[in-house]
Amino acid sequence: MDTQQYVNSEIPPEPGKEKGRAAWIAAIVLLAVALSSAAAGIAIWLTAALTDHHGTNGKPAYDGYTYVREEAEGIVMHALVTEPSKVTLEAVRGNIANSIYYGVNGGFFYNGMLLSMAVINDQPVGGKPDTYGSGNSNVKYARGTLVWDGAADQLSVQVVSNAADLKVTDRSHYWAQGGISMRPHDAAGWRQQVDAEQAPFPDDKRLRTAAVYDKDGKLYLIVSQTKTTLAIFRQAILEAYGEMEDGIFLDGDGSSQLRAFEATLPGDGRPVEQMIRLKNPGENR
Repeated sequence: MDTQQYVNSEIPPEPGKEKGRAAWIAAIVLLAVALSSAAAGIAIWLTAALTDHHGTNGKPAYDGYTYVREEAEGIVMHALVTEPSKVTLEAVRGNIANSIYYGVNGGFFYNGMLLSMAVINDQPVGGKPDTYGSGNSNVKYARGTLVWDGAADQLSVQVVSNAADLKVTDRSHYWAQGGISMRPHDAAGWRQQVDAEQAPFPDDKRLRTAAVYDKDGKLYLIVSQTKTTLAIFRQAILEAYGEMEDGIFLDGDGSSQLRAFEATLPGDGRPVEQMIRLKNPGENR
């Protein structure tokens, strides 16, 4: 044993020092209790916040979609099938896999700017209507834009450049998502239209995303797990999910991302600027 330690252990503490030590210990105990209470409060707040979006046990608080996994042409695909009234557009500026929402990636972007239209009721999701990159237009090219006319409860694909060119019944009740025309009924001319709209890398094998709808107006948000060309992706969708009325290709490659209770696809992990997401219960947007 160290001699100094032994000597110190035999010297009784001074009364003043003993009281100071007791006060110091009491202060530490009070601080620990306060921190524990604060942590519990934060945990309750986080749980409540997550429950607003996901319900209990991680399950969604809404039942507004059906998840369907299919494989065709050697391509594995994941789809969220829903009604257009149950989705909206959101500027997320992050990876969809880390989002609090369920949905898929939206249109093209560059350096924080939206290059594809993303508009709700004449208001772009990424900024003011007169701001470049806000989502008010399909930048540089007129491109296939998926439009939900809320007043008529109808989907269509319109090839436009600006939100002002959209044809809708009520400009205070619609959304419009830009992309590239798919034209599922036009076997002879769809590729010519894709080229006219300057689709990036159509013949490269890349991850792909699409938004299509059937004759009943059901909306399919589809992301491939397998890298493929636009032509094979288009064919795989029609084989696996059946006849479609129309639809658009969305941004692809590492931006092809999906989040649902049943599956999560992070692409290559990159952040994206905008998504098509499922609405929360009671959300009016």
